[in-house]
Amino acid sequence: MRNRLEVPPDRIAAAARRVMGRCDELARVTAAPGRIERVYLSPEHARVNRLAAEWMREVGMSARQDAAGNELGRLDPPAGSDAPALLLGSHLDTVPDAGRYDGIVGVLMAIEVVRMLRSVDDHGVSTSPLPFALEVIAFADEEGTRFGTALLGSSAAAGTWDDDWWSLTDADGVSLRHAFLEFGLDPGRVGEAARHPEQLIGYLEAHIEQGPELHRRGEALAVVSSIASARRFQVVVEGEARHAGGTPYAMRHDALLGASEAALAVERVCRAEHQIIGTVGQLQAYPGAVNIVPGEARFSVDLRGEFDGYRDHVWDTLGRELDAIMGRRGLRWHAREIHNAPAVLCAPLMRDVVRAGIAATDAPGRRDPATIFSRAGHDAMALGAVTDVGMLFLRNPDGISHHPDEAVSAADVAAGIQALAESVLHLAAEPRP
Repeated sequence: MRNRLEVPPDRIAAAARRVMGRCDELARVTAAPGRIERVYLSPEHARVNRLAAEWMREVGMSARQDAAGNELGRLDPPAGSDAPALLLGSHLDTVPDAGRYDGIVGVLMAIEVVRMLRSVDDHGVSTSPLPFALEVIAFADEEGTRFGTALLGSSAAAGTWDDDWWSLTDADGVSLRHAFLEFGLDPGRVGEAARHPEQLIGYLEAHIEQGPELHRRGEALAVVSSIASARRFQVVVEGEARHAGGTPYAMRHDALLGASEAALAVERVCRAEHQIIGTVGQLQAYPGAVNIVPGEARFSVDLRGEFDGYRDHVWDTLGRELDAIMGRRGLRWHAREIHNAPAVLCAPLMRDVVRAGIAATDAPGRRDPATIFSRAGHDAMALGAVTDVGMLFLRNPDGISHHPDEAVSAADVAAGIQALAESVLHLAAEPRP
């Protein structure tokens, strides 16, 4: 029989208010006045890590920054510091002009779960009352905003860091290696951030849903079944730059028009395939003068789907479409893949404990909690390489995310905190090898 979470409702409500207030506090840590922007290895990254460490210590955890810039808090069980850990967390970095809840709410909820579950001995020392340690991890670079490659922090923690990343540069030409050094990290020690399977019980992540399904259902929480497979490409279209007034249409090889037609093809093909979401989020024309036919255009393609094979089939279909478009227009094209993430299934046990945790917050007789496939990527994708993962979604009114209008209610956060804590207790009651 597992332990029950015996926490008064007013204490859970207070925890939710604390989370909401701290989301507001972190929103003020930004590189762009008037909007939220925090990127990897920046002064803002350092500031939010210090705040997270302060809040972790407040609930009795030890806190440290790992070799990749992730902030970690740990609460050991009475058995000692060698016990394996259940990781709880999400990320604190943002996209440009971000909302204040994507990732952030999951880190802050995890800290509140530790606050509720910890024990204090006769000497005033906080410990985990569970057979494993509890760790909260605030990942440093889920979004990939600065260097164009997502999941850097969680990839380091999963032991899947790619040394090719050291040559990545930001918009100012600063390399990832140089940014590490400026932040006070040693590139040669990034491997020390890696966790090993025997050190971990699993990873649970709470996150706002970045879509409208929970809002449409009128439900606060959902179990995540899996996380989308994703591929991203930078596509270059080559034409011929010529005088805008002196070149008749029959002689034009307009790279921008070819890229624009290709962008429409991405929408058309993905709409027809239903299961795949395709997005062209960037489009630039060169040389970029008002009186020159564009000789080159570059655009991005982001493909996401539940299954890797179906996603790859759509990319092959798009390749044939681009061949036809560019052939008609006398253009050439090539693509460089910049991101490839396989679909990650949440482990059956983790799905079960999250489902039980959500059910424990519901009134008797309610239907089973919703199960939702995540089309957005999360740090759990990277952690899936080293341990079992599970995710809990919170309702996000209208489903808008990566935008200042992103939202979550204090009531849903309270339900989420309770559900996540209950999930941890259900997991602790499972027999271990």
